Amino acid sequence: MAKVEALRRDTEDRFDPDPERSYTLKGRTYTDPGIFEQEKEAVFYRAWNFVGHVGQVPEPGCYFECNVLDQNLFVVRGKDGELRAFYNVCQHRAHELVKGSGKAKALVCPYHAWSYRLDGGLRTARGSQETPGFSAEEICLTPVQVEVFCNFIFVNLDPDAAPLAGQLGPMEQELRRYCPDLDKLTFAHRLTYEIKANWKNVVDNFLECYHCAPAHPAFVDLVDMKSYRSVAYDIHSSHISAGTSPDNSAYSFDPVGASQSAFAAWWLWPNVTFNTFPGPGNISVLHITPTGPETVHEHFDFYFMNDTPSEQEMQAIRYIDEVLQPEDIGLVESVQRGLNSRGYDQGRFIVDRARSERSEHAVHHFHSLVHRALGG
Repeated sequence: MAKVEALRRDTEDRFDPDPERSYTLKGRTYTDPGIFEQEKEAVFYRAWNFVGHVGQVPEPGCYFECNVLDQNLFVVRGKDGELRAFYNVCQHRAHELVKGSGKAKALVCPYHAWSYRLDGGLRTARGSQETPGFSAEEICLTPVQVEVFCNFIFVNLDPDAAPLAGQLGPMEQELRRYCPDLDKLTFAHRLTYEIKANWKNVVDNFLECYHCAPAHPAFVDLVDMKSYRSVAYDIHSSHISAGTSPDNSAYSFDPVGASQSAFAAWWLWPNVTFNTFPGPGNISVLHITPTGPETVHEHFDFYFMNDTPSEQEMQAIRYIDEVLQPEDIGLVESVQRGLNSRGYDQGRFIVDRARSERSEHAVHHFHSLVHRALGG
């Protein structure tokens, strides 16, 4: 009987559209290399992917290189002031066109010196005048959809993808409410991490605070857990709580200069979060990028009123880097090891009617999007 029950659990998918009745994604979804290959095409190559901030391309000619998994791209501001994004590949012999970031009047390939205008059109090709039938008008860089949301830049490899802005509901209104200095903020600091976990495992952990009381005592001291609520929308969810005392065990801040008193965070499909912490004007971006079926590169970017963090702001960064992140990384790496266990197949969500801070309904919402993307 035990063998029959184990086989049933391994073959039957008990995910349910109703979060109160549902089980999680199956364990193999987090470990199977074949599923990760499916996700590349079905999730990342069809979604709006976060790549940067408008502060990286302030003037015409400014550009920066970026990636959507294994697809190398770059974003550039044209002479007309418009942002454009292209695959980072010369149309001659496929050499990478740009490296890093910079500013240029034209984009010149380092291999054979073909050059392109900032709008992607071919400008010059050495020797093409002597090549029969060569038409420069027929050659241009391959464009990628690009969109700006609240000063952050997103790209989509799907040329038929619906605009991002129309899918975000109240997100911008909420973000500007909890981060009133949003348009004044500038990049100030980056933290990076290499994590031994599947990207969905890391997202799952972000999307619930059921684990906060046992795993994050300082964070629980920083926010008001009784008011912590998560709300799921179309392709994002919000996670908002009132702040508590400026004197807490996470980090201290001067309430006189604090324009933000609450903790507020938003997860956006598939793999980026925006976070505001109590204190002076701030927003941070956590970008969760899979590097394989069970590995993740994470960077945590901080935007403040000045490009050099104050000592007060460094206290908050140190708390995240030395306390909060190690706590979460330890959790997800342990979960990843458990997901490889033959003793685990599928978990049961805890979801209450009040959708309290213990409820995992936002994780269920994420799993619903994964199911939909993979044709589940």
